[in-house]
Amino acid sequence: MSALGWLPHRKHSATARSVLAGEASAEAARQSSLGEAAAAEFPVIGDEKAAAFFDLDNTVMQGAALFHFGRGLYKRKFFQRRELARFAWQQAWFRLAGVEDPDHMQDVRESALSIVKGHRVAELTSIGEEIYDEYMAGRIWPGTRALAQAHLDAGQRVWLVTAAPVETAAIIARRLGLTGALGTVAESVDGVYTGKLVGEPLHGPAKAEAVRALAVAEGLDLSRCAAYSDSHNDIPMLSLVGHPHAVNPDTKLRKHAREHEWRLRDYRTARKAAKVGLPAAAGVGAVAGGTAAAIAYSRRRHT
Repeated sequence: MSALGWLPHRKHSATARSVLAGEASAEAARQSSLGEAAAAEFPVIGDEKAAAFFDLDNTVMQGAALFHFGRGLYKRKFFQRRELARFAWQQAWFRLAGVEDPDHMQDVRESALSIVKGHRVAELTSIGEEIYDEYMAGRIWPGTRALAQAHLDAGQRVWLVTAAPVETAAIIARRLGLTGALGTVAESVDGVYTGKLVGEPLHGPAKAEAVRALAVAEGLDLSRCAAYSDSHNDIPMLSLVGHPHAVNPDTKLRKHAREHEWRLRDYRTARKAAKVGLPAAAGVGAVAGGTAAAIAYSRRRHT
């Protein structure tokens, strides 16, 4: 499906791969969907043209979904303890550096895809259900969950938007009672992963493209929609809607939100809030989870 001819004007540049990733994610979401101001305008009861889009990592859930998924893969013997230690170092590097070198990201993504290549989609989906119960269910931010529920109670659709695999994102959305999820789409043939992505990971501009494509397909008015995120990487998505919210924001997003008079919400403790300058590692992997991605990359460098 291609909605390029109908999409509204872009405020931020997007590559062809970002557009492809966004459109693929929107289509996958539609196919798998489940069927600080007190006087804020949202949610508006009965507004069928409005919806809410929530980033996942550190917005809806504490930590990165890819990391938690990787922990589950480790528990199931997808890799060894020595490799897990290497990943822990890699994860810390991403959080402290706050930069995403394109070549480095490419290597990590390719490593993640090589791990899932040949595995059945149904297999990893089943594992994802178990991992949600083991590592994710207890890490949902109650405050953000209440915001999402308010939109649902008003009759609006609510979508997760994340760089995590769309299969994992869909599980989380379903468990939370949300409408569906936009996530990174990995190519599969006859239910088996090929080791390739459709476009690129749903990160940065690609998230905005996914939201745009879904809005066209679902008949939404983005000026009446809301979006929530903790990361400055999601400024393209937040800028796309009429009601952007910075939730548990990093330093750059907090500054941007204040300059543009966006609403701010922070559900962290004082100690954690003091660390807003440490960015999340969302988007560094692709399909097999953050642990698997970084470990595979480390393995290749040491062979």
